[in-house]
Amino acid sequence: MFQSTYNLFTLPETHEFTLMYKILARPLLFRLNSDAAHDLAISTAGSVSKKDWALSIARSVYTYKDPSLKQKIFGLEFENPIGLAAGFDKNGSAAPLMEALGFGFVEIGSVTADPSTGNPKPRSFRLPKDESLINRLGLNNDGARTISRRVGKLNLNIPLGINIAKTHNPAIMGDAALEDYKISFDLVKDIADYITINISCPNTEEGKTFEDPETLNSLLKKLSIRDDSSLPPVLVKFSVDLGETMLKELIEVCESHSVGGYVATNTSSERDNLKTSESRLSRIGRGGLSGQAIRNKSTAMIEKISDYTNREKPIIGVGGVNSAEHAIEKLKAGADLLQIYTGLVYEGPGLVKRINKGLSGYLKKEGLDNIYQIRSSSKKSATGQLET
Repeated sequence: MFQSTYNLFTLPETHEFTLMYKILARPLLFRLNSDAAHDLAISTAGSVSKKDWALSIARSVYTYKDPSLKQKIFGLEFENPIGLAAGFDKNGSAAPLMEALGFGFVEIGSVTADPSTGNPKPRSFRLPKDESLINRLGLNNDGARTISRRVGKLNLNIPLGINIAKTHNPAIMGDAALEDYKISFDLVKDIADYITINISCPNTEEGKTFEDPETLNSLLKKLSIRDDSSLPPVLVKFSVDLGETMLKELIEVCESHSVGGYVATNTSSERDNLKTSESRLSRIGRGGLSGQAIRNKSTAMIEKISDYTNREKPIIGVGGVNSAEHAIEKLKAGADLLQIYTGLVYEGPGLVKRINKGLSGYLKKEGLDNIYQIRSSSKKSATGQLET
């Protein structure tokens, strides 16, 4: 009944919703601090995700489909290449709405074995001049047991990735840290379409990561990734700050364990070439930098991973994607799929449809039949005007 009722009215086009977001919603949200705005967004998304009529409206406005955007990767069907990056929906409460907003896949988390409240607030900060964010959330989540039960009840029509990390507790070290990862891994392996192992979170209390070849080797061995054919695809997520030598060594370890692919990249601890003032950055302090400020670095990292793996392993590219042009840059560098998060903060929920329409227009303009051909045809950045 409601479906037929709201179809009597003409809903605004996506670009009108984008304009409304930038003119009306974003200024109001930006009056709140970043933590409060994110909490409000997740609370609202979680509530909407429980209402079929609201999801139907969202689908009618934001979903864009084109057969040329479909791909089969990891044996999974992706309607389009744009996914939600881990960090936005830590606990899997907003996934149904994300599907309705037109995402081709969703990655939740990071999820840890034990629940955690994360670091004290304030712990996330906007850098409007740079269209970027800094966060030191500290792996706040409900814990793998609770989240696995919640996610197990979802009925999504898009692939669901679950990002796992070590519990935010510096007392968990050595063999205990490996066991901590395994607890989460075992709890989610039967419900995730793919698993991302987050070895590069810069916001743990002890400030350490698993981006050490020997430690990573022990972790992948503990999870039996190479030996268990029943597992879903397992990906490894790298930091954008990795040096070339270390990246090569880590990839060698991953390849020896037959990982399914890579996520490139996590946030940056560096503060290079920012428009935001030094005094503002000093007041903010430590945290992971995301958004436009790391776009070029993440694209360069994608290209390196693609080269080191002879373009044979799927790569999910993330870092500064807020337009079709930026998406094409990363696809040409070697990414198969893409993820966004910070772009949503600055561009609003219409961003997913806008990027997908732009990609579709680019394929038509270039005479290409499928999105994978962008990756296979070139590594160079996109140029020229796109249909958006």
